[in-house]
Amino acid sequence: MSRICQVTGKKAQVGNNVSHANNKTRRRFEVNLQNKRYWFEEEKRWIRLRVSAHGMKVINRRGLASVVREMRARGEKV
Repeated sequence: MSRICQVTGKKAQVGNNVSHANNKTRRRFEVNLQNKRYWFEEEKRWIRLRVSAHGMKVINRRGLASVVREMRARGEKV
């Protein structure tokens, strides 16, 4: 399973480690992904999502039903 947030679509970015001597080596900035279960009241069942910390805040603000509706419109399986 790839490390992509199901809610926001965030994925890893690339950049450089920069040493004190200004040597640069490539690195990845990973997303803060968590496996989280949410109770989906409309369907009376648990939904397991792989979401970033920012994705959790989005769900808290907009509500789970709204976020699930948008995910299904994108074609994401929930």
